[in-house]
Amino acid sequence: MQQRGTCAVVGAGIIGVCIAYELTKRGVDTMLIDKDEPGGGSSYGNSGAISPASVAPLAMPGVLASVPSMLGHPDSPLFLPWRYFPRALPWLARFVWASRPSAVEKSATRLAEIHQQAVSLHEALAHEVGAPEVILKRGHLHLYPNERALNGDRASWRLRERHGITFTRIARPEILDLEPQAPAGYQVGIYLENQATLRNPFRYLHAIFAKFLDNGGRFVQANVQSLKNDANGGWTLDTSCGPMNAQHVVVAAGAWSRRLLRPLGIQLPLETQRGYHVQFRGDAAAISRTVVLTDHKAFFTPMEDGLRVGGTVELAGLKAEPNLHRADILARIAKRAFPQLEGQPYDTWMGHRPCMPDSVPVIGPSKKRPGLWLAVGHGHLGLTDSVGTAKIIADGMLGP
Repeated sequence: MQQRGTCAVVGAGIIGVCIAYELTKRGVDTMLIDKDEPGGGSSYGNSGAISPASVAPLAMPGVLASVPSMLGHPDSPLFLPWRYFPRALPWLARFVWASRPSAVEKSATRLAEIHQQAVSLHEALAHEVGAPEVILKRGHLHLYPNERALNGDRASWRLRERHGITFTRIARPEILDLEPQAPAGYQVGIYLENQATLRNPFRYLHAIFAKFLDNGGRFVQANVQSLKNDANGGWTLDTSCGPMNAQHVVVAAGAWSRRLLRPLGIQLPLETQRGYHVQFRGDAAAISRTVVLTDHKAFFTPMEDGLRVGGTVELAGLKAEPNLHRADILARIAKRAFPQLEGQPYDTWMGHRPCMPDSVPVIGPSKKRPGLWLAVGHGHLGLTDSVGTAKIIADGMLGP
């Protein structure tokens, strides 16, 4: 940018808020636009994991064999209802194609690049916005019932090793040293010491948002209906509050980004992973870090206001009502793992995680439309990569 003009960031989740804040730090007059309040979607309900070790894409070799179990099996960790199958088929075909070994290596390399320094970036930002206490640096603990179950995941752990991720294999006594109330029946663990957890993602986002406003940023609560190039080489945003103009536009609207980009000739194979959580109120289960029950693909997180249990992937689109059975599955898993949760009240949540078939987000300038920037498709790693994504966008727009 020869001159630092205005920029509109569409989407006020953790990705959009971090981008908007980074731009205002660098002197850019920035509007943040969303139809809802900041952080009302997946940024509210995520599991809080800052996980730079997550370089294994969702599509791993052998995924084709698991597709039949997704269909019509509502208890499956990855569930695709029959009624949505025709709509999901093009994405699903790309997903299976992305599971080829050569494609997986390429995806993992790109994910490792995007994840660089994620923990230290979040730690620095949390201090910067006055919320250092939300960062919990106690690593992540992945639990397996036995050696056979661990061997079933050996491809993903070898992939991590090849990309410089360090971890320690531990047995039941070491598991109990880390987590004395670790669920019974889990005999083997993988401990990733260099991971972190956000104990209140929503509060963290709002601390960043407050600093964005302090820097002179503006928030507009409006629905962005379309984007058009204007006569001055910039952009006009047609919104529910009337037209708005900006020299640059960053689309960070999560699973809704596809609707805005398609009329511009930008076809992204973006699908929503509908994720669920249940949150038990109070300190009913004493774990001190993120614990993953790998056989259920369930993340247990000690939040400031209770134990959050998140997980499962459901492909059912943007319009379907939440499937509360998916949340009930998580509640049952939690109560079996921690019997003291029985009878404890809990809240449920569902959110849309925007996912590319290869799990690699699209970050950077549009090749087709000057002044248009994309930050979409982060899947379940939007929190992990939010600060890094903001720096990539700002560096591309303004220079490092």
